[in-house]
Amino acid sequence: MISLENKTALVTGGSRGIGKAIALKLAENGADVAITYARSVDAAEEVKSEIEGMGRKAKALQADAVNFDKAEDVIKEITEDWGKLDILVNNAGITRDNLILRMSEEQWDEVIETNLKSIFNYSKAVAKPMMRNRGGSIINISSVVGISGNAGQSNYAASKAGIIGFTKSYAKELASRNIRSNVVAPGYILTEMTGELDEKVLEGIREETPLGRAGEADEVAEAVVFLASDSSSYITGEVLRVDGGMAM
Repeated sequence: MISLENKTALVTGGSRGIGKAIALKLAENGADVAITYARSVDAAEEVKSEIEGMGRKAKALQADAVNFDKAEDVIKEITEDWGKLDILVNNAGITRDNLILRMSEEQWDEVIETNLKSIFNYSKAVAKPMMRNRGGSIINISSVVGISGNAGQSNYAASKAGIIGFTKSYAKELASRNIRSNVVAPGYILTEMTGELDEKVLEGIREETPLGRAGEADEVAEAVVFLASDSSSYITGEVLRVDGGMAM
């Protein structure tokens, strides 16, 4: 097991799905973990309780990921209470799928703002605290859609491709301060959201995936733990696909 003992972490959008799996896996490996959530109070408190049940410190903070000032407040609270923030996982995101001819301006703006601006908000807010701490690891959750594109998801693909470009730029700006910034790009992962898909759609996805199956949220979380840890101390600006070979 990779050790994250004496490290603190924040996972945005950590109350369910991939974010929840990441938060729990970080705690399982020894980190104190805070999560943000938008509306799911009960789900967030459940994650917080699970983390505390492992003997780790935990926080569940309600915060709209697109709110710049709130991001600063969240980072300030964590660093004041815990003394530092070693790991930031930018996971918050939404989908508003539609073909481009039918996509509304609102659907475009909402996805770009939530998925991309939130990355800027938290990455900017955490930069100075990590510089004072002389290091840190930021992991941004993108998608294979940001690499290969997907019909009906131009807004989502654009936001996820933007995350990759942002991450590489951030990595170059802050590498000299021992702050690493990497991307995890999941493929088709089984979550509450994807569980609603029609079986024919699922079969098509499996056929497109060389490993022949969907991924599990824990498999994404394991990749995040690696990039968060000292085991990846010489890796920055990288895109790690967790997709069963889908975008190969």
